[in-house]
Amino acid sequence: MTYLLPGILAMGAIVLASNILVQFLFGPWLTWGAFTYPLAFLVTDLINLVHGPRAARRVVLAGFAVGLVCSLVGSQIVGEAGPLVALRVALASGVAFLVAQLLDVTLFDRLRNGAWWRAPLASSLVGSTLDTLLFFSIAFSGALVWIEPGNDVAWANEVLPLLGWGPEAPLWVSLASADWLVKLCLAALALVPFRLFVRRLLALSIASGQRSGV
Repeated sequence: MTYLLPGILAMGAIVLASNILVQFLFGPWLTWGAFTYPLAFLVTDLINLVHGPRAARRVVLAGFAVGLVCSLVGSQIVGEAGPLVALRVALASGVAFLVAQLLDVTLFDRLRNGAWWRAPLASSLVGSTLDTLLFFSIAFSGALVWIEPGNDVAWANEVLPLLGWGPEAPLWVSLASADWLVKLCLAALALVPFRLFVRRLLALSIASGQRSGV
């Protein structure tokens, strides 16, 4: 398991940072956590590339465990509006993370033999989309109020123009849309470090082969 330690530490740091930064707003539709959380898909894909899907799933489970601890701690900290982490938010976060990351692992593994960019881009885009859909609907949709009846999510269901200028929709749909767009952009940008990592691996493999052939 020591070979997975860098991936576990990176995943844990991203999950911890995202849970902290989600408390701070970035404009009307986003939190700072929206810019750190998508990096989890990059970590998962790199581990999958180097060590395979089984190792990637272990890293995902480690990140899930960190997320559970963060939710537990947050539920014990009471702010002006109640606990920092409500039951619905904790449930949404855990379900979305686990399902989306495991789907990312599966898709990446199935596409890994194609063009170098196809597996990380497709798996991250699909995983990010599912993550956004699951989190915001479970956490804020009025249709799922039965999950935590005591948690008032009326504010998230206020009908407003989408992202301030589009058709009318519940506020949580605007929040989800903004979050999703950031994830899509970061999934594309993550191809740069992924490609550099692939080139580094190739260079090390060639150097190792040359040494072996001497």
